[in-house]
Amino acid sequence: MTAEGVLGYGNRPAAAAPITLSSWGERLMERQLTVYGQVGDGLISFRSSGMQAGQFPYAEWRSALNYAGGKRGGLLNSYCPPQGDEGLRRAIAAHLGITRGIRAGAGQIVLFSGSMQGIVILTQLLLEQGSCAVVEDPGYHGIRRAVEISGGKLLPGRVDAEGLVPEDWAARLLFVTPSRQFPTGAVLPLERRRRLLDWARRHEAVIIEDDYDSEFRWGGRPIEPLKALDREERVVYVGSFSNSMFFGLRVGFAVLPPSLVAPVTAAKALYEPLPAGQLEQRALARFMGTGGYSRHLRRMTRIYGERAQLLRKLLTAQLGDVLEVLPGDAGLHLYARWLRSDAEFSAFRAAALRRGTDFRDAALYRIRPSSAAACFSFAHLDAAALEEGVNRLLHAWKDVQNRS
Repeated sequence: MTAEGVLGYGNRPAAAAPITLSSWGERLMERQLTVYGQVGDGLISFRSSGMQAGQFPYAEWRSALNYAGGKRGGLLNSYCPPQGDEGLRRAIAAHLGITRGIRAGAGQIVLFSGSMQGIVILTQLLLEQGSCAVVEDPGYHGIRRAVEISGGKLLPGRVDAEGLVPEDWAARLLFVTPSRQFPTGAVLPLERRRRLLDWARRHEAVIIEDDYDSEFRWGGRPIEPLKALDREERVVYVGSFSNSMFFGLRVGFAVLPPSLVAPVTAAKALYEPLPAGQLEQRALARFMGTGGYSRHLRRMTRIYGERAQLLRKLLTAQLGDVLEVLPGDAGLHLYARWLRSDAEFSAFRAAALRRGTDFRDAALYRIRPSSAAACFSFAHLDAAALEEGVNRLLHAWKDVQNRS
């Protein structure tokens, strides 16, 4: 290359100019993905989630995997459509009919590699660039990213002690977590659910109902999902098995109005002509069909209920002067309002990390500034770890007081 005059003697190649991205690519890079790291040794983390390893029904799941991968599973000589395994879609339809009162056939269900894949595809299909989507504030930051990267505008929906407050929004897409508002845990009353459905009817809008972790409910009577109340076919119900099973099982699903089945399936086929995780899908269908999933849910609901009550009791008794734990009878985390200054909250977080524990700052989930709050996950922690973790938090607060 030197002889051809491309490079001079002693010169290094000039740094290549960065490749220009599309506007979609630029929006994507401006809103980086959350990277989940490993929890350090000795750290009792209230940030993490997922099941404690010893609680998972390994034997039953292994049996389901062996069946799905064996001759009777038919994995090697059958085609899996873009919608996902039909057996699993039938099992999900049956489960939702029993546990949620949602009446839908397997043909209305599309499977995804996690619920966020479904939410992104739905957002791209339903939201015009520059138009508004209503999102809860506070709410899940992944949904905000999906809207913004798709070129939409965020319209924050106010959340109070009963969940999303209905308004007459100028929008045609709404994301909501009515069964257990994320992150506060509020349960949307039936009257508000009906108002949301009326809003969708009047505006010809679509509601995406994200039921992210209400499988585990240990108190109170669950209110029917929006999808079960929907008579105008305006609601998409989205769920996932990541919380109820394990994070590595990337199986999400959407229950769709009939008019959305073809476009969502076409979009799914564009991203995944042959769906990933076919073995896991068939194993999950087997696990559900033999009753293993229902038994697992009943057992873990009891365990998680005990852990939630213990954590609530510990936080209230030892840190009740600085944290107000909001009520809740479902899910895998507690939400607590901070009762002191923002500066003290920042100092408390830093002191907690020095003491060997941490928690999630709920500011991550807000669009508009608000008072400080924290989320405490507990599914992965047994009683001893919960007690030690809260004890470390108590000492962290004492450290803050001693330095002030």
